[in-house]
Amino acid sequence: MTVSDNTHIPRLDPWSRLRVHTSARIGLGRVGDGLPTSQLLEFQMAHARARDSVHMPFEGENLARDIADLGLPVVPVQSRAANRAEYLQRPDYGRTLDEDSKARLLSAQGDAATEGAAAGDYDVVFILADGLSARAVHENGAEMLRQSLGLLDESWKIGPVVIASQARVALGDEIASRLKAKISIILIGERPGLSSADSLGAYLTWAPKPGCSNAQRNCISNIRPAGFPVGEAARKLVYLMGEARKNGLSGVHLKDNYSALHLVKAPSPALPE
Repeated sequence: MTVSDNTHIPRLDPWSRLRVHTSARIGLGRVGDGLPTSQLLEFQMAHARARDSVHMPFEGENLARDIADLGLPVVPVQSRAANRAEYLQRPDYGRTLDEDSKARLLSAQGDAATEGAAAGDYDVVFILADGLSARAVHENGAEMLRQSLGLLDESWKIGPVVIASQARVALGDEIASRLKAKISIILIGERPGLSSADSLGAYLTWAPKPGCSNAQRNCISNIRPAGFPVGEAARKLVYLMGEARKNGLSGVHLKDNYSALHLVKAPSPALPE
């Protein structure tokens, strides 16, 4: 039987092996001078998810209920940005507290003193903040906080958990400074990408105060199930917290040896018998 030269023999997609290792859009194909319809629709869906994450209402009260079993006081605060539109148009407003929030933090210090705790005697304050993706905090924030606290020993004095809405990273500096904490940890929704609308960031700052620059912070990024898993991110965060407290610094001056210390060697291939 003779096979016709016109017989269609399907070819394997040479990009298929690479796609299992990345969520990046590679080898999308082409129809004329445009994308295949399926790829175009997928891109539009991803873009819509990213936009939804930015504009999603922050469920701070639900988050507070999720962490109630941790036994720490919870203080809700808000930046000077009154709403999402103002937050996006005025980034500077997201870096400072409104007047009511300043009063709440002052009251939290008073409550600590009433219970016999020295005001301002905190090693660390954790802040859960919406940032640019409330979805990221809803899905990963409580678990990141829970696992981080579970790895800390009794030598750490932990301040109230602050839940901040319409917040930028630098808002953590003012919050921790007002609570007189040595370290600020802000767990905040990162700018959503087209494949990572649920990405959480953890920012650590030693001796936080208004005006700190990003060079004074350590960041763990892309915390999410499909990125940097929460458990491993919590272990790295606690390592950085210990190094910051031991050396009295953070940011570019704090040497991060976590990867070298926790490098897992791949098993040697079995020798042929």
